[in-house]
Amino acid sequence: MEFKLGRASAESAYRLKFFETTGSTNAEGLAAARAGDPGRCWFVTAQQTSGRGRRGRPWAMPAGNLAASLLVIVPNQPATAATLGFVAGLALDEALRSVAPGLAFRIGLDGIEGDGPAGRRDRLRLKWPNDVLLDGGKLAGILLEAEPLPDGRLAVVIGIGVNVVAAPEGLPYPATALVELGVGIDAFRLFEALSDAWASVARVWNEGRGFKAVRRLWLDRAAGLGETVAVRVGEQVFSGVFETIDEEGRLVIRSPEGLVRTIAAGEVHFGTVATSRQ
Repeated sequence: MEFKLGRASAESAYRLKFFETTGSTNAEGLAAARAGDPGRCWFVTAQQTSGRGRRGRPWAMPAGNLAASLLVIVPNQPATAATLGFVAGLALDEALRSVAPGLAFRIGLDGIEGDGPAGRRDRLRLKWPNDVLLDGGKLAGILLEAEPLPDGRLAVVIGIGVNVVAAPEGLPYPATALVELGVGIDAFRLFEALSDAWASVARVWNEGRGFKAVRRLWLDRAAGLGETVAVRVGEQVFSGVFETIDEEGRLVIRSPEGLVRTIAAGEVHFGTVATSRQ
């Protein structure tokens, strides 16, 4: 099999560049932007050898997992460009649900469990700012990197890594892979669905003008909404109830004393982990 764009993606003038092996698909995307690539181009590899996550941490992506990055060129508005992470989360969520419908809801002995936002418990949830969780474990991570271009615009690369056949070990949080949960889809099929889902959600986003709608959709699938979380920002940890994300995608939490805090970047921890980190 081979990586290919979905029909809707190709019709929307997206392109694909494939590498059998590369250090980082994000690095490939940024290099292409410097060389004048006009954007709307996916960079995909069968094996990524030097992947990285947030804060430059290494991120292992063995053969069989999905490592893909999308280069887009947007106006030089960093706050707006940052909301592309929510577009990516929604697109991946949509892609996973389309190729593996069984991932959508957890089924109990008496039918669909009833403690979710609409009487259902979603197995797939979106974790602020840029992770996708499956059954509470990290299934995928999203990394945005940007560089200004000489013409005044901004090159943004959205890197997406999905644990299809294997999850990293030795992490300070749970991680999972599709194969571990008996999901029989491969990186080729998932990427094709992802490319189509991105084209759809990006039209809603509309260079940031539609973020209000994206925000609403993202909150419908947010992990930990209305629950106690702890957010590590550098050496500080802030605890409170996760109330919402604001119009710029920043996390809004309310402390037990009623203090509302807005956080632009940090690491979120849930439940007992959250309370232990206060």
